[in-house]
Amino acid sequence: MSKAVIAVVGSAMIDLTAYAKVIPALGQTLEGDLFTTGFGGKGANQAVIAAHCGAHVHFVGKLGRDLFGDSIAENFKKLGIGSQFLERSDTPNGVAHIWVDANGENRIVIIPGANHEIEVKKAVQAIESIADLAVVVAQCEIKQEVTLAAFSAAKARGCITILNPAPYQPLSKEFLEVTDWIIPNETEFKELHGQAPASDEVLKSFRPGKNSIVTLGSEGAVLIASNGNLTRVSAPKVNAVDTTGAGDAFVGVFAFGLASGKSPEDAMKLGIKVASMSVTRKGAQSSYPSQAEIETLS
Repeated sequence: MSKAVIAVVGSAMIDLTAYAKVIPALGQTLEGDLFTTGFGGKGANQAVIAAHCGAHVHFVGKLGRDLFGDSIAENFKKLGIGSQFLERSDTPNGVAHIWVDANGENRIVIIPGANHEIEVKKAVQAIESIADLAVVVAQCEIKQEVTLAAFSAAKARGCITILNPAPYQPLSKEFLEVTDWIIPNETEFKELHGQAPASDEVLKSFRPGKNSIVTLGSEGAVLIASNGNLTRVSAPKVNAVDTTGAGDAFVGVFAFGLASGKSPEDAMKLGIKVASMSVTRKGAQSSYPSQAEIETLS
């Protein structure tokens, strides 16, 4: 079978992560346990896990001309992620400051940097020129106008579009029209819909006529089909160490599943298994299972 071909239009950042038993309160200084520097950015995370699954991934984005940008470019090369549409900027590379507590829960501040300089024209050219492209994935860490243009080009080619609406921002009607799948977590769902995903009625009223998946953390996920049918898949019980990047793991694996011909339900099941494995390890990309490990799950 030919490889699943995916394009990720999105952000690439360096994660600066502090681990502490308790997150400090306002005005408080606490001693932490560990500091790490790792690869992150929602777009890069999703691209990397899709590559781990065996997809042929192209990354469309912008890095700083600095040490952080150099190291991300080198990592993509090592993983075989196509970087011909990855440009460089004099603006510093994006970074994410992350605090993780003893329960593995996180708080994150992102500084987009070069990610906000991706050009509409370049994104469209990329989507129009990638051979055998099946799925285009995006998030909200880059400018919405760039993603809208990329998704419009993707739909013109007959590709599937997947949006992870994180971090939350209001989405234009035009943007939602060219989004085949939207995958929010519980917080993003509530901001998009106005209500928490607490009942079947609320879930069914989210995007009538369109497909959605709501990720529910340790509770798994629920697929809302375009006809309103709900499919719930629970997550295996694991000891969570760090939830950073788990949602991205789910999205990237789901994209791989659709691109390789799996049913949405089967793609979702695999995404939950991989995301659940990722939370048992520290970091974002550093927590992602290898291709050999993923093959044992599918």
